[in-house]
Amino acid sequence: MGPGNEHNITVENITKSSILAEMVRLNRILLQINQFNIRASENNLDSQSIMNDVEDLSQQLDIWFEELPDHMMDTRENLTRYSEQGLGRLLVALYLGYYNYGQMLFYRFLHEDSRTFDSRTRYYANKCKYHASKLCEIVYASEEVPGCDAKYNMVGHVLMIASTIQIHTLLFEENEDIVAIARKRLEKNFCILTHLVSLWPTLDVCMDRLMTFHASCRESAETSFCMDQWMVQFLVEFAKPVSGKDPETQHKSSWSLSSMGIVH
Repeated sequence: MGPGNEHNITVENITKSSILAEMVRLNRILLQINQFNIRASENNLDSQSIMNDVEDLSQQLDIWFEELPDHMMDTRENLTRYSEQGLGRLLVALYLGYYNYGQMLFYRFLHEDSRTFDSRTRYYANKCKYHASKLCEIVYASEEVPGCDAKYNMVGHVLMIASTIQIHTLLFEENEDIVAIARKRLEKNFCILTHLVSLWPTLDVCMDRLMTFHASCRESAETSFCMDQWMVQFLVEFAKPVSGKDPETQHKSSWSLSSMGIVH
């Protein structure tokens, strides 16, 4: 083995170790976010307590992101470079985690933002939408950059959550340009999810959950995004089937874009 090859292996190992270390740091924040969502749904926490926890966790996510080195930022250039080292999928997984944790933390603000206007609520609702959009984009990029494809089943769950946020935009956004973007994302996500189901048949639960959620939105858009125990289970217990929030939404919709109001 020549000196050049030895150097490449050393750099690759250091880079891989760095990504794995960041994943460990990020997972500590995820644990806190999950615990917060469960605690907030099971206890009658006052709005100030909830806001304090959200601000603390949001700051932790921001600090984690701001401390990343430039070569680990979410750019197409970095993704291509990591892919050339055989580490593209790891970088994708890192950002799938980050964007998913963000959309889960801020998800609760979608409900209030669609009912009343409050600058703080709007700020966090927009952060939720931002994380969901970036999650979609990193999934799309993973399919376009060779050696970065994310074909494992957890992708189906986080993309399903991001898709429900696109549904929120379709229901409540007044800007037609933003609605059009959300509709395109939802259509593309549906195709990706369908493909993932063909690779991982157990992901049919994920598709059923998305269709059940959409059916719930059609029955009662005003309550579908409320962060209650049903919603926490929907976000966290990704491997379990879910029924509608109301008895009327127990039926299962077919897997089709037309059933979601999206037609080619």
